[in-house]
Amino acid sequence: MVTGLHLTIKLMPKKITRNIENISKRKLSIQFSLDGFSFCITNSENDIFHFSSYDFEEDVSSPELVLEKIQSIFQKDEDLHHDFDSVLVIHENNLNSFVPNIYFKEESLKSYLNYNVKTISTDFIAFDDLEKTEAKNVYVPYVNINNFLFQNFGEFEYRHHSSILVDKLIEKSNDDFYFYVNVSKKSIDIVVIEHQKLSFYNSFEYYSKEDFIYYILFVLEQLKIDPDKTPIHLLGEINKDSQLYQIAYTYIRTIHFVETSPFTKEEEQIENHSNFILLG
Repeated sequence: MVTGLHLTIKLMPKKITRNIENISKRKLSIQFSLDGFSFCITNSENDIFHFSSYDFEEDVSSPELVLEKIQSIFQKDEDLHHDFDSVLVIHENNLNSFVPNIYFKEESLKSYLNYNVKTISTDFIAFDDLEKTEAKNVYVPYVNINNFLFQNFGEFEYRHHSSILVDKLIEKSNDDFYFYVNVSKKSIDIVVIEHQKLSFYNSFEYYSKEDFIYYILFVLEQLKIDPDKTPIHLLGEINKDSQLYQIAYTYIRTIHFVETSPFTKEEEQIENHSNFILLG
């Protein structure tokens, strides 16, 4: 039984599904943040058979409240009740820091977060190996949610969202210069890749469209990148009708959306760039 505050959860009209009963080596990937919860089910060839996205209508301020929402989702969503051969859990937060391998020491994990992340003595700190660059991603996972998922699935793999984001963008990039902006509801990740190597990564919280464009222009200025000459590549929760896109287009000459392989029919109205980390 779920206890505590009554929290409204809305099933967004972003859902695709096929028959998943007879697929071989059923794999589950979950992504969650303080804003929402998404998951997809694939087969051994990574073909997508099911995708669902839940939006948290109220503001969520803690992992404890996120856990309540996820427990409610698990109670009502039967697609999460299957047996899975593997489970990947993606923690989306800004409680992380990239550390080059040359400076990394596993016994010093907490020290890497001291300058830009507020931690407490009881926080568990983890790290990911970045497959496409010589660095580690040190971060604070939501342990209470991991424990709940362990009760449901047993052992599983978990990673930080920015680890997957950077690895996928490097793999997608060729020997050129790319400025990416991954947009979430209240934060953005800015990733700069040059010659298939990570050149810059940072995340910023925003509360208005003015904040959104300020951080993009700030990074462009700090890196001495001319917005009139360098295209910006967008992905995540943004489209051409949004205020975020409109203000970006006011200041930046060329904007592209990151292209991914289509995974839905057009009438299902799921934009291919919107769930790049989970599905790209």
